[in-house]
Amino acid sequence: MGNHILYIEDDDEVGDLVKQNLIDNGYELTWLKSGNQFDRYLDKVEMVILDIMLPGLDGFTVGQRIKEMNETIPILFLTARTAIEDKLKGLEFADDYLTKPFHPKELLLRIDILLRRFEKVTLDVVYIDHLKVDLKANQIFNTETNEEIFLTEKQFKIFHYLLRNTNQILTKEQIYSNVWNQPYIEGDKTLNVHIRYLRQKIEKKPEDPKIIQTIRGLGYRVKQ
Repeated sequence: MGNHILYIEDDDEVGDLVKQNLIDNGYELTWLKSGNQFDRYLDKVEMVILDIMLPGLDGFTVGQRIKEMNETIPILFLTARTAIEDKLKGLEFADDYLTKPFHPKELLLRIDILLRRFEKVTLDVVYIDHLKVDLKANQIFNTETNEEIFLTEKQFKIFHYLLRNTNQILTKEQIYSNVWNQPYIEGDKTLNVHIRYLRQKIEKKPEDPKIIQTIRGLGYRVKQ
């Protein structure tokens, strides 16, 4: 199942459109027509899509309360309120702001970006080249030999981070910050060494890597 989204919108027409769009693209959805009982669902969802004009509590109030209860849940305002004052007020605590009318593909893209930014993308098993990667069990298998490939904790964290951001170029600074939780110091070769050993384990030809690409002057990328 895909990521579970809490959607708060009192307009049936817009709500039906968004609901069908998200379900068709693999998301689970809980749709509320007011924000009065939002707190019942926060521990079950990875993201909130929120209108501003709601019966009872308005969207600004609901959004602020959500962030006070769990600041790691991304909030996307989806609203007809186009005034810059409303947008600025919403973005004081919310993570994105999209005005109606909107294109369904743009909504999907913004959802995907937020889920990736907050590292809430639900990926259990990834197949790439000759590898099967079980991200939940922290296991990697060579599908050609059915043998398990054993990585160190740091190697798996690096590979996991690259896979969660497939097709994106990640800088050394980003990878180091995510894996080591420390700022990258220019000239530090630690990451390079881990990437080299990682490639020796997962690439068919480590000297000509196909899974983890080096983007000269920028960083690394896993491309699918």
